[in-house]
Amino acid sequence: MDTQLNEQLRLHLEQQRAAYLREPYPTLAARRDRLQRLRALLAKHGEAFGEAIREDFGHRSLHETRLTETFVVEASIKHALRHLKGWMKVRRVATALHFLPGHNRLMPQPLGVVGIISPWNYPMQLALAPAVAALAAGNRVLLKPSELTPRCSALLALSVAEFFAPDEFHVITGDATVAQAFSKLPFDHLFFTGSTPVGRLVAQAAAANLTPVTLELGGKSPVLVLEDAELRMTAERIAFAKLLNAGQTCVAPDYVLAPRAMVEPLAQAILAAMQRFYPRLGDNPDYSAIVAPRHFERLQALLADAQARGARLLRAHGEEALDPAKRKLHPTVVLGSDEAMAIMREEIFGPLLPILPYDHVDEAIHQVQRNERPLALYIFGRAKELRERILRETHAGGVTVNDCIWHLGQEDQPFGGVGASGQGSYHGEWGFRTFSNEKPVFHNPALAGTKLFYPPYGRLFDRLLGLLRKLS
Repeated sequence: MDTQLNEQLRLHLEQQRAAYLREPYPTLAARRDRLQRLRALLAKHGEAFGEAIREDFGHRSLHETRLTETFVVEASIKHALRHLKGWMKVRRVATALHFLPGHNRLMPQPLGVVGIISPWNYPMQLALAPAVAALAAGNRVLLKPSELTPRCSALLALSVAEFFAPDEFHVITGDATVAQAFSKLPFDHLFFTGSTPVGRLVAQAAAANLTPVTLELGGKSPVLVLEDAELRMTAERIAFAKLLNAGQTCVAPDYVLAPRAMVEPLAQAILAAMQRFYPRLGDNPDYSAIVAPRHFERLQALLADAQARGARLLRAHGEEALDPAKRKLHPTVVLGSDEAMAIMREEIFGPLLPILPYDHVDEAIHQVQRNERPLALYIFGRAKELRERILRETHAGGVTVNDCIWHLGQEDQPFGGVGASGQGSYHGEWGFRTFSNEKPVFHNPALAGTKLFYPPYGRLFDRLLGLLRKLS
């Protein structure tokens, strides 16, 4: 079975590589055509994707899917179509004096065949947004979507086959065994979105082929609330970001650091905001379910461990009865947690929010510094100098100030992790550059100054080199 699987995957790769070699530098028109076909795919199947994802999750808010998946990919395509001509331009760059009258250029060239391994939490957006960048850069694309969202993955396969030839863009479905074999293929670039432990395995598999990788991972993204933060606004913005997709978001606030005197009022304000956003849970079409039983059980275990170790669990919706079979989990604020608890050691990826006190902002900064570098950091407060100090002294893949998650939506800025939260970036031009080789080209004319560097060497060469040292 493994041999047959590997052979099938190899044939898909060889088919795309042969097509790339026949068209190694697609024209602007060809790239625009592919992006426009992807936009047409979304126009035709966007609502069907919403239904497929809803069924995969048990329940997923259709409004959230339109906002966080369909709209995001459409905006990415629109941005690429608007700017692609400029991204593709060959750029003249400066040339050192001793190489004149030669000149330098930088030529963005497609890499070839790009592999994408996408996750289950935003199964359409995180499959197609990297594909937008790869296609804009002129590459062929093989996509392996998550097996945890099989209906969405099947629809991706069918819809991509409807709008693209298999040597342009092709979807390969299957379980984790397929993903493991996929990551071992000698792609020209491999793009992975998922957990840090799996990201390490993907990087190891790719290293055998010296395949460059982009890893979009996760981690425990902190919220740092300062003393002068406006309480209601802060609470609402944290609550929205935390409960979007029931917390199953790579940049969701994972825990909050707040001045000790603010912890209790902030907790109550967050709970109140959660109740305003979602007055009920069980039959609320806006509140999403946890994707699978094992993830639901993992989150319940985090709560049980925290409570057993002395934490206070504050439910936003009191004792509303929820059917465990439907996997909707109570939004819960956790007070009194510490680093011995699993909830403070693991990425939560659910609607649970620990709030920890600090007595001086230096403690909070130190807490962020000593943990692994997160995918996101959120700072709430008015004091600009203090905010800037925190930005200078902490590391994160990206930051939103006085809100959460919105840095993720910027097409004019890169999105990616740092350290354990990932490597490389995409979105907008940064995605185009990720999937391009910025090839340096030096043009030397017939009458070239470099002839002065030829042997035999003597006094003239020594004087020339001395002059160049002074001038350079």
